[in-house]
Amino acid sequence: MAEETRRPGLEENFARLDELIGQLDRDDIPLEEAFQAYSAGMALVKQCNDQIDKVEKQVLKLTEEGQLEEFGNGSISI
Repeated sequence: MAEETRRPGLEENFARLDELIGQLDRDDIPLEEAFQAYSAGMALVKQCNDQIDKVEKQVLKLTEEGQLEEFGNGSISI
């Protein structure tokens, strides 16, 4: 049975970004290591943006007229 590959959640990606930022803040980081950390961080930022976009599309809000409205879309009567 094949094991499913689980993508890290938004919180995990933010935690990893914090780690990478900590590495980049060091004064003694070699240039090649800094470039690798920067590249990994930029890939994580893209993943986070994609995850946030996905969640935003699922968000519903209640309008003053008592209707549910999807984020960025038309309304749904309740």
